Amino acid sequence: MNDLQTLRAALVPGDPAQDVVDRSRHRLQNRMLGAPRKRFRPFALGAGLVAAATAAAVVVATLPGTPAPAPPQAVAPAVTGVAVLLAAADVAEHTPAGAGKYWHVTTKVDKDTWEYWTAADGQEWYRVARTGGKAVQEKRPRTYRLPGAELTVKQILALPTEPTALRNWLADKEAHSGDRTSKGPYTADQRELAVLEALISLVSTVPAPPAVRAAAFRAIAVYPGVSALGDVPDGQGVQLPGGGRLVVDPATGKVDGKSMFLDVDGKPVHSVDGGDFAVTAEWTDDLPK
Repeated sequence: MNDLQTLRAALVPGDPAQDVVDRSRHRLQNRMLGAPRKRFRPFALGAGLVAAATAAAVVVATLPGTPAPAPPQAVAPAVTGVAVLLAAADVAEHTPAGAGKYWHVTTKVDKDTWEYWTAADGQEWYRVARTGGKAVQEKRPRTYRLPGAELTVKQILALPTEPTALRNWLADKEAHSGDRTSKGPYTADQRELAVLEALISLVSTVPAPPAVRAAAFRAIAVYPGVSALGDVPDGQGVQLPGGGRLVVDPATGKVDGKSMFLDVDGKPVHSVDGGDFAVTAEWTDDLPK
């Protein structure tokens, strides 16, 4: 149906005089094409077409017997890995600092489970299969091993809370760590991956305060290769460079997922049997009996 037939169908019963139809068509064409014609920039042209389409829609909607146009349907924005990490940062930043006497980390791979409880002074208890279900106290205080640094809880609490400053702090520690493989010192790419591994630890296994966790999430988000895996059990999946992944609970900003550890080549770390590591961590007041 052309625009002339559309006008006729929309008008009240009884065809109008031909000159009325011709004038209406002429006005519609002038409105849509723009009169007088002139050269527009692309943005201005798009705005002009939107305005013309809006004006035409208003005219047609007011004609007798014409049904109201359907409301526009909302389109859900695409979820990206960067968006998931930034949302987790916002949640983490506004989450009260964890309350409890012990930082409790549970690591599972296949059928094996390791648990650790660490107090603020570094005293640590662990429970594994060979302890028969009991928590055994370590003889020495615990420090948290990050690529390039070993930190106490007190030092972790004092880490930078701005993403670039945090990343630079970790990069400086890594640059002076002397870390090496059997083939020699770390390459620049391996040092960069070591910094990424440290950032992953800060949002997962290390008792970092909310502002530091938020900074770590934002620093991870700028790495190339970060993408979304979509909904997975326990949250939103984020693909990391090299094939690792994080699973983030959008409601809490906590990490609860597999393949979160990376080796010096950026590949996911697996058990000797090929199983993925899965980690959860939280503050608690209780030690197991």
